[in-house]
Amino acid sequence: MTAVAPAPLASRLSPMRLLLIEIDARRCAQIQHRVVSWRPEAELVVRNPMLQGQLAPEFLAQGFDAVLLAHEWPGGSGLAWAKELAGRAGFAPIVLLSESAADLAAHPPVAPGIHIVARDEIDQDRFLQVLDAAQHRQSVARAVASAGRDAQRFGGAFIRGYRCIRRLAAGPVSDLYLAESALAGTLVALKVARDLHHEQAELDDSFRRFLQEYEIVQRIRSPRVVRLYDLGVSDEHAWLVMEYFRGGDLRRRMRARIASRKALRLTIAIARALEEVHAAGVLHRDLKPGNVMFRDDDDIALIDFGLSKDAGLDLDLTDRGLIFGTPHYMSPEQGHGEPIDARSDLYSLGVILFELLAHDKPYRANNPMAIIYKHRKEPVPRLPERYESLQPILDRLLAKSPADRFATATETAVALEGALEGWEAQAVPA
Repeated sequence: MTAVAPAPLASRLSPMRLLLIEIDARRCAQIQHRVVSWRPEAELVVRNPMLQGQLAPEFLAQGFDAVLLAHEWPGGSGLAWAKELAGRAGFAPIVLLSESAADLAAHPPVAPGIHIVARDEIDQDRFLQVLDAAQHRQSVARAVASAGRDAQRFGGAFIRGYRCIRRLAAGPVSDLYLAESALAGTLVALKVARDLHHEQAELDDSFRRFLQEYEIVQRIRSPRVVRLYDLGVSDEHAWLVMEYFRGGDLRRRMRARIASRKALRLTIAIARALEEVHAAGVLHRDLKPGNVMFRDDDDIALIDFGLSKDAGLDLDLTDRGLIFGTPHYMSPEQGHGEPIDARSDLYSLGVILFELLAHDKPYRANNPMAIIYKHRKEPVPRLPERYESLQPILDRLLAKSPADRFATATETAVALEGALEGWEAQAVPA
């Protein structure tokens, strides 16, 4: 009988996932070809450090078997990154791609967890042996980490596959956490509903709300809308996993004052986001600066579709006649519990535009109901004189009757883009 050699260790492990930090497309393609030729099921995620910046300090790359780092790039050093990343307890194995074997010989041992491979060794067996060893090391580390359940606990819920980093915010019905997803290989925001009374009906209601938000966002499928990754129920807590925005929200940026042209460009971007949301048959119903987020590349994305209405779904978890939303940004009809359409979101956009340019809210009062009253009864506020060319647009956005507003987000965006062109032609201060 012929003896059969045992399968290599790598073939008995889960499919390999690698994070490659590199700016050279040709080198990325070379590594992709080499890895996939060896392990056809392998996944290579490429990150351009010049476009996407540093890795978040909380990120441990636990969803990857190894992180491959270019030796250097304009303004950046892979060696410096490797030393910093290796200093993060629990970070994935690091493979530093040195320029040449001669360069490699000049490197003393850098730090535990860092392997150095010359670029001219990528097509040799040593490169694959290093990846094999890295995957084995990471597999052992994951097994040890999974034994510690506390790292995967979010309040009262144990959620497997997510490492809890810290709580970001606490709300009346849910808490928001920063976490690292092993599957997504990135930092995520994880919203966990509170089980206040331990009643099955409340759990079902929380899960239905999260499910509705998940289905709504999946139907929109726009880069101008938050990405949602996962949802479920654990330990009688419903949870929802979403994109994490290191750039923060528009509210935070408004505190530092935004230049007028930038403010107008942001309003246009929000209008274009609403265009895609409305095209999918969805009303946001809670548009405000805190729900406009910034990605690392400074593009905006809308979040929080928990109060949204989707024409494609039979389920609407808000009662007819119920007032919901944020009073400072609600249209008159929304504030009075009347039927609304896309023009209500455009009213909210008008409030944001006014606040961006005037650095104040259009109406103020001592209580929410008084603010709602002013939205219906008070005149449309005036912009500062230097922005008078925008007043006709604001008048339409904040018209008391929906019939007097722009009909669509597209029409709004076109009007705002025309105003921006006029500003640039007249050299309105940035």
